[in-house]
Amino acid sequence: MAEFNRKEHQMNDAPVETGKPWNWQLFPFSSVKAGEDAIYVASVGYGVYQINSEEQWMKLGAGMPQTAMVNRLQLQSNVLHACTSEGLYQYTNGEWANDGLAIPCYQYRMLGGTGYAATDYGLWLNSGSRWEKSACADKRVYDFMNLPQYLVVGHESGVALYDRFMDEWAEFELGRAVTSLAVYRGHLIGVSDRGELMIGDKKGRFDRIRFSKQFIFSIVAKGKDIYVCTDKGLFQLAYIRNQVTLLSVKLGIPVTDVDLQGDNLYMATLFQGIQMMDA
Repeated sequence: MAEFNRKEHQMNDAPVETGKPWNWQLFPFSSVKAGEDAIYVASVGYGVYQINSEEQWMKLGAGMPQTAMVNRLQLQSNVLHACTSEGLYQYTNGEWANDGLAIPCYQYRMLGGTGYAATDYGLWLNSGSRWEKSACADKRVYDFMNLPQYLVVGHESGVALYDRFMDEWAEFELGRAVTSLAVYRGHLIGVSDRGELMIGDKKGRFDRIRFSKQFIFSIVAKGKDIYVCTDKGLFQLAYIRNQVTLLSVKLGIPVTDVDLQGDNLYMATLFQGIQMMDA
């Protein structure tokens, strides 16, 4: 592996050394997104990179504050967004530009033509040209989901749920920050900041589950599958004999995020770069 050269990697949008294996960078990666023509990855403290179809690495640094920490990447209509400690950024025409939200951001999605962002100061939305506070203004929000009947928000002390039919909010104070959300077989599932799996029982209660001392970083929904990223490897969530269990996908490496492109599964890891395997 090539030795890290800080001066080289501070260059903006310059190709990184080629002639190496496509996954040669060994930064601690926190997020990966598979686009139509490239793979995009975020490293903890070292910015955002693109891996093109020729397996060349390029740092995407123009316009991004050097002090910004990237929490998550998102692709919406194949446009790359970065949720950072200094706001929400969009990458277009070869550079980053702030998307009008300059507060710490943890998640971003377009839902029905409206942009939603999870931030240090609640859930914000943008349905036109400006951002406005939407919900949980007094909470640090980490993730959210848009379901047919509900808007679900994971925040610093639990989960908030907005029922569109009843036009009312329900709060579930769990004594944990909920940083990642998904739905599996009708159950609302979250990940706590203590690495636990939080599983809703459909009656307003949540069970906290820890698997063999594993620390869960996040859960990622891909189609009908729920991938569980842990410090012991990558797993799929499953129900066997009416009990929640984890089926191993890739063991032995701390996986922080996953994405799919065709038949390829891409994994962001803490110590072994970006890994790829058949889905």
